[in-house]
Amino acid sequence: MGDRLFTVLILIFFKIIQACGQEATGDHSCPEHQQSFQSSCYEFVGLQHSFLSAQAWCEWGGGHLAFIRNDETQQFLQKHMQPEQNWWIGLAPSFDNITLDVKGGISWLDGSDVIYSNWISEPVLDTGCGYISTDFNSHWKMTSDCNQDLNFICEFELGRSLSCLNHSTFLHCDSDQVIEIQNSFYGRRTPHYCRNHISASLTSSQDQCSWDSVLDLVSERCNGQQVCLAATDASSFGEPCPTLGSYLVVKYNCKYKASSVIDRRSADDSREDLFDDDVHIRHKRDSEDSKEKHCSNTPIIGAGTGFTVTCLNCDIASVADKVKLSMNKPGCDKVYWRLEDKLDLNDQGLDCITNGKKIMKLIQKGSKTTVDIDTSKLRVFQENYLVEAICKKSGNPLEFGSIIIPVHLLNVQSTPLLSIISNLLIEMKDTDQVTELREQLLSNICVTLTNSSHIEQDRDVLMVANAIKNLVEVEDEVNSGAQVEGGCIVESISYSLASVNLSTANLTELRDAAQLIVESASHILQAFDSKREKDLALYFVNGLDAVQSFMLANKTPDLEPAIITTPHISIYANRLSPQYIQQAFTIPGTNVTSATFSLPNLGNNALANIKEPVDVRLTNFLIDPWLDGLTLNSHVGGFSLTTPDGQSIPVEGLPLEIEILLPRPHEDLNSTVLDLSSHSTMAINITSENATLVLKLEPSEELPMILLLGYQDYPSDSNYVAKVTFPLEANSLVERYTWILKPSELAGEMGLYYLLVRPIVGPGVKSVNASVTITSITAQCIFWKLQKSEWSDSNCRVGPNTNASVTQCLCNHLTFFGSSFFVMPNTVDPSQSAQLFSNFANNPVVVCFIGAIFLTYILVAIWARRKDLQDKVKVKVTVLEDNDPFAEYRYLLKICTGHRIGASPSSRVVVTIQGTEGECEPHHLTDPEKPVFERGAEDLFLLTTPYSLGELQSISLWHDNSGEHPAWYVNSVMVQDLETGEKRHFLCGAWLAADIDECTIERTFPVATDADLKGFSNLFFMKTTTDFCDGHIWYSVVSRPPSSNFSRVQRVSCCFSVLLCTMLTSIMFYGIPTDPSDQSMDMGHIELTWSQVIIGIQSSILVFPVNLLIVGIFRHSRPREKKTKEKEKKKSKSQKTEKQKPFSSLVDQNNITAEFLIKDIQRIIYLFANAMRCSVPNLEKNPEKADINMLLSELHKLVEQQHSTHANDPSSVYWIYTPHLLKQIQNTEGEVRLLGPSGFSIPGSYSQVLQQVQNIKRLLEGHIYAGSFDQHPHISSTTKDKKKSCWNGFPWWFVYVGWLLVACTSVVSGYFTMLYGLKYGKDRSINWIISIAMSFTESLFFTQPVKVILFAIFFALVVKNINSDDDFVNSVCKKKATYSEGPDGLRLAKRDCMRDYYKPPPPSDIEKIKRNLAKQRKARGLIVEILVFVGFLWMLLVVAYGQRDTNGYYLSQHIRQSFEQGISDSMNYNDVFYWANYIILKNLFGEYPGFITDGNSKLVGSARLRQVRVKKDSCKIAKPMRDSFSDCNAPYSWDDEDMGSYDPDWQEPNSVNGSVDTAWSYQSQSALRGYPVWGNIALYRGGGYVVDLGSDNGNASSKLKYLFDTTWLDVFTRAVFVEFTVYNANVNLFCLVTLMLERTAVGPFQYRSVIQSVRVYQSTGGFQSFLVASQVFYFLFVCYYMFVQGKLMKKQKWAYFKNKWNLLDLFIIILSWTTLSAIIKRTVLGDRDIAYYQNNKDQFPTFHDTALADTTMGYLLAFLVLLASVKLWHLLRLNPKLYLITASLQRAWKDISSFIVVLAIVFMAYSLAVMDSSPLLGALIISSCVIFLTFVILTLFVSVILEAFSEEQENHQPSEEQEYVDLLVMKFLGLFGIKCKKKEADDKECLLTDDTN
Repeated sequence: MGDRLFTVLILIFFKIIQACGQEATGDHSCPEHQQSFQSSCYEFVGLQHSFLSAQAWCEWGGGHLAFIRNDETQQFLQKHMQPEQNWWIGLAPSFDNITLDVKGGISWLDGSDVIYSNWISEPVLDTGCGYISTDFNSHWKMTSDCNQDLNFICEFELGRSLSCLNHSTFLHCDSDQVIEIQNSFYGRRTPHYCRNHISASLTSSQDQCSWDSVLDLVSERCNGQQVCLAATDASSFGEPCPTLGSYLVVKYNCKYKASSVIDRRSADDSREDLFDDDVHIRHKRDSEDSKEKHCSNTPIIGAGTGFTVTCLNCDIASVADKVKLSMNKPGCDKVYWRLEDKLDLNDQGLDCITNGKKIMKLIQKGSKTTVDIDTSKLRVFQENYLVEAICKKSGNPLEFGSIIIPVHLLNVQSTPLLSIISNLLIEMKDTDQVTELREQLLSNICVTLTNSSHIEQDRDVLMVANAIKNLVEVEDEVNSGAQVEGGCIVESISYSLASVNLSTANLTELRDAAQLIVESASHILQAFDSKREKDLALYFVNGLDAVQSFMLANKTPDLEPAIITTPHISIYANRLSPQYIQQAFTIPGTNVTSATFSLPNLGNNALANIKEPVDVRLTNFLIDPWLDGLTLNSHVGGFSLTTPDGQSIPVEGLPLEIEILLPRPHEDLNSTVLDLSSHSTMAINITSENATLVLKLEPSEELPMILLLGYQDYPSDSNYVAKVTFPLEANSLVERYTWILKPSELAGEMGLYYLLVRPIVGPGVKSVNASVTITSITAQCIFWKLQKSEWSDSNCRVGPNTNASVTQCLCNHLTFFGSSFFVMPNTVDPSQSAQLFSNFANNPVVVCFIGAIFLTYILVAIWARRKDLQDKVKVKVTVLEDNDPFAEYRYLLKICTGHRIGASPSSRVVVTIQGTEGECEPHHLTDPEKPVFERGAEDLFLLTTPYSLGELQSISLWHDNSGEHPAWYVNSVMVQDLETGEKRHFLCGAWLAADIDECTIERTFPVATDADLKGFSNLFFMKTTTDFCDGHIWYSVVSRPPSSNFSRVQRVSCCFSVLLCTMLTSIMFYGIPTDPSDQSMDMGHIELTWSQVIIGIQSSILVFPVNLLIVGIFRHSRPREKKTKEKEKKKSKSQKTEKQKPFSSLVDQNNITAEFLIKDIQRIIYLFANAMRCSVPNLEKNPEKADINMLLSELHKLVEQQHSTHANDPSSVYWIYTPHLLKQIQNTEGEVRLLGPSGFSIPGSYSQVLQQVQNIKRLLEGHIYAGSFDQHPHISSTTKDKKKSCWNGFPWWFVYVGWLLVACTSVVSGYFTMLYGLKYGKDRSINWIISIAMSFTESLFFTQPVKVILFAIFFALVVKNINSDDDFVNSVCKKKATYSEGPDGLRLAKRDCMRDYYKPPPPSDIEKIKRNLAKQRKARGLIVEILVFVGFLWMLLVVAYGQRDTNGYYLSQHIRQSFEQGISDSMNYNDVFYWANYIILKNLFGEYPGFITDGNSKLVGSARLRQVRVKKDSCKIAKPMRDSFSDCNAPYSWDDEDMGSYDPDWQEPNSVNGSVDTAWSYQSQSALRGYPVWGNIALYRGGGYVVDLGSDNGNASSKLKYLFDTTWLDVFTRAVFVEFTVYNANVNLFCLVTLMLERTAVGPFQYRSVIQSVRVYQSTGGFQSFLVASQVFYFLFVCYYMFVQGKLMKKQKWAYFKNKWNLLDLFIIILSWTTLSAIIKRTVLGDRDIAYYQNNKDQFPTFHDTALADTTMGYLLAFLVLLASVKLWHLLRLNPKLYLITASLQRAWKDISSFIVVLAIVFMAYSLAVMDSSPLLGALIISSCVIFLTFVILTLFVSVILEAFSEEQENHQPSEEQEYVDLLVMKFLGLFGIKCKKKEADDKECLLTDDTN
């Protein structure tokens, strides 16, 4: 085979192992095509072989058929086996360990006993082979037919390898490990291994076989190596078993290398010190592997220099043992002999190979000039060996000599090279190899196979074919170079396959090799489709032709064809007589339709002189293997005729054409419908030159017409390219209306053609009411010219039957054919709008759809306009009414309410802001003109303070919990200081509610830091909310922010435009066929082609730019500023009014009263005290009782007190607040003067009040003068002008540009969409609408939200930018709150500081609120609990009682009464047979065939008799009675049951196997699919001796007669069962009937019947549908209960399990799911039993498993009903009376339990007395017991309960739940206007309320 191939293979393999070993874990892994389990690799081989061939297949890889030694392995194999296939395993007859003769019994192939088993039935001895039968739940079976072909399972034990004679075993470890041989023997221990080439019979082996340990030989060869090839060679090991042949078994493990130090030498180093005695490779371990190894110093081929080396025994044909060499150089001080080492591939060895030298190993050192080399060590490789001799003389340079040992001297009997190739490929497949290594290995294999003769052994052909298939099956790693090398190997191995001598070969292996060759070519062709660089067609054609020659070898004519199919290549071969050639040939069974060749009569042409059979060869390529630049869109089919010796029969120049049908992937054609009421024209775009145009017309009615074709212009009678008149003369309607235009008939150019269709009408007829559908196709029929290597269309034409899926070619010769196929894209001509709209009546779908969209747009736009008007009211900054009129420091509050359900409050919300300089007074956040704090809304408030609060620190929010829904979810708050422009954010995200979250209505939130603002949760929520509510035009139509300039109407219009444009692009590209040559990206069930990607990009380019422009215009256009004179006047007037009245109404004397003055003074005191952070004096809340003088005195005192406190603190807030307080006092002075003396009820009060006010005024003025050193400068109220942006949006008139674009895009898109829809036809239009609707829905509800969320995640993680609303805030800041004095210089404040909501509710009120809310919540929870449980109980009862059918009872009673006739209490054996003959058979086989006696119930399958028996002498006889009784037979028990097999009449069996008649052979319960049955006497097993009665009366009667004659029933019979199943379609019930006759050891038979009814078909009738729906709803209730109990369990933790009602609910949930599993199992088992009956209608069908599941389900449902009833009692606790009874029983339980113990003792005493008494005394005792229990015990019980009841009445405390019930009753009555008030005596007085109350 060549020195080069083997060396390179070993090198590549070693490098692969090194590369993979770097990541190895030390454990062996299985190849990709094998499954790992425990310590073995299992391969499930889908090829079908005989038992011996399957074992040989496994041995070839070093394994054996699988052994199943435990249940885990059995389950593992069942999991991976293909269903409906039987599998060979390693079961065979046992043998003698010495003679290897069969001794009986079953064992594994290695001779080990079968300890674990899974037999269907006990195996019959001396049968040949074992397999797993999937027909019987993967049980084992034995068969004597070992030649049948089955699938098989191979087991490859890790660390163990088996190798047959003349084959090799390949041992290897990971890169950091070496081999350590544990054990190895050669010979034969079992006759079952390596039997493929020996006799199949296992009779006496004549000569005894033995085995020898070869541990030393294998260890010497492999120990310490990473890779080792151990050949099985009789010349090396001897022959311990010459008759059957020997095999080699090696057991080894891999251990990590010992550390070593290697002295590196250059590859060409020839210095003398290399041959000194010191060792340059030092290992920690001392072994043979430490010998010196160096590179050769002589050329690879040829002798060395200096002296010659000769062979002393090379003159013979071969050397048996040793090769003797000698050197002719005397006088050497030392002689070194070195031998080429082919396995030592360390780094130094790789350097040797790289430099073109050999790796040499020192084998002898000393003075001897001769050496003997053992040939057994050289036979492993079929290669020449290099031997070097080195002579060393003192003071002289080294001298070299060498010799080549030729391979023919080594007596190699077989080539292990091919085995090595396979193992290399398998190892490479296990690793992730790069493409270059595959190509290199393929190249070397190709060179070797090309330079050598053909492989002659069938196993070697199969091995190489399997190897190449494994190498190229990973198509993504096969590059263009590897494709060429693979094609070369396919060709070479195909030639070898065709040249194998079939007379001595294994045909099964050769057929497998042929399949593998074609599969390899298919993989290469698939890789070639995506990487076309070189032509592979010649390799494929030659190789597949050789495979077809093999398939035709020795084939008998006129039989079934030989076919091989793969995903991309299929071949066909058959031998036919000449008279059978005229037929259609195709390849059936392929995954797609094959090319079809229909031959005409060739008798007078190609087959005129052919008398012998003709070979037919057909090849089908799904991918074009030729490269010529021409794209083929069809299969490539080849067809040829040859003689049996392979000579080609030329077929050309035929008078009759050959019809060739070339299939292609199905594509939707674009058809055009033309209305013939006038001249109709359509456009056709031809994109390929030299193509045939096929026009297929489908007229609505058969009528004549003229077609004119014009090029680049509309045709006319005088100007056209082609013309035709329809219909044509043809046989079929399709051909009569098909116009085929060859390239010569066209203009010969590509471009646009116009087709004119003109109907031919009679005189006076102007138009016809008809239409025609035209499909345009371009196609080309071409064939491959082998001589010129090009495609041609000579003598081939396109046929009229060409359509979308098939191209019809008509040719007069045979070769390889292909088709170029194009489908024309649709075009629409706007000039034909009138014609298209005239078809509206026939196809109104798209037009109506577009009209509906326009109408919907109008309606939605009207709604959007109304919402826009409502939003305008919301766009404002609310100036708080309770602002201090003299406070001029402004803060802007932006409060965001969350989007959660119920987030909007009905209560009064109050805010206060805390800063470093103080805290503002509480402010009520309200707006009388608009609602505030709506869900998801942003509200702006302007809050004023007398002075700056400094650096803001926190904000406090609370509400008064008023209204129906007081809870409020506040999301965030932004506070901006309008004087400085600084913003502070407060991230709230909390509920202010008494019953939600933390259950508080007051919260203080700190200022958010920069890290808080840029946190992921904040940014993600902010970005998601913004994108959904404003950025996304679809969602923002509903949730648009009121402050946005982008109105809802504009958003709706943009959506409308986008939708119509998208629909237009969709319908433009809808149905466009994709190029089949396009590469596709397969993503599961979704396949994306490049054409679809391009269409998507084109659609986006067409749709989105213009729509993005429209959205941008609307979003960024500035609002129009209206400046008409009239409006300017109104504006100035409103501004004047606003200046006069910024925060209060005009001052009117009527507004000033004493009460108003009191409130104003109280407000001043409150605000001043709050600013100074001191206690507020006690003020009278009632103005009528308050004294103004006292208030002014308090204020004067407070001012003096604060002045004295802060006099020495110039930084105190007192000095800032004093000017503000002075303004308030001055305003108060004006109010007093305006009020005048008449405003005071007490004379003299006016002057006193005025005097006090003026005193306070003078005091403050003095303080201001004294505090002139104030370091706090007055902050101007003007805001700093910020730098304006260069661009502030589009001008206002750009909105009209946007509206114009919306109108244009919408109208144009809608119009052209309607044209396309009218052109497509009705059905296609409907499909398009469904497609666009599904696409739109998916995009709107899935794609777009996912896109928004992903973008928000990216924004929050990467961008981390906080949205700014500076523009909006700046526009708000322009509205400054200026305060000009009124006519009297007064400002009236509207703040009432005495309001309760200005202070947070006290804790006591909050607790009271919490309690009330808790009661309401629990009351609502009770209602929900009651309603849910009522629904749950209703569904449960429906499900429970729906499973029962009263008809089942009547049917069972009828069957029971029918078969009980003739039953007596004393039935003997004859009575039993009489009853069976005249009662059983009469009722089983009634008047109507197939039905029992009633004629309504059908007998399902056949009935059967079954008996159970006891063994003989099953009991012991007492010694005194043994003379009188010869035997003793015990009653039935499982231990005494007879399970033997007998001959008729219960005779002992004569044969070893026993009886095969089931009437006399015991059948196990599992084999009969039975189950135990309860009788009156015992529990009987489901097995026994069985007789099937059949399905007719005569057969059953004859069987009963046979049983009676052969005494089937005897004294050992303990029970007889008559079992059958009937089905009554009237009530849809199956009845499982078991009639039982049982007896004890003595006495007659006793009768018992067991009848079970079960409904297998669950879905018949309307009630069953309702029942299924009830089951669904029931389990929805169970899921709800699971959710509730899960929350409760999470909350209560371990305390959950201490509550008995919780355990009850948990038990109900568990039982419910158990019931569901029983329902599912019943359904599955029912389907299984029905399927078994359908397939075995003549056998007894057992539905016992289904009935058992049904019974189990019934018991579970019954228990569920019981538990639900107990839970119902728990709910009835809400009734006061029942609660009182329950409490009384709990109180009395301790006493009752004591009485129960006493009662149990008394009852036990009476029972014992009765058992030991006579009948008379027993009667007296029972009577006294009844009297005692009735009059004493029960009386005491009642007394205890009554006493407890009275105590409970006296001390009864209503439960907490009773209060909830009362609350519910009050609310319920309140709905009807009835109020219920509780009296002190706890009775209710109901008063009918008046409407006026």
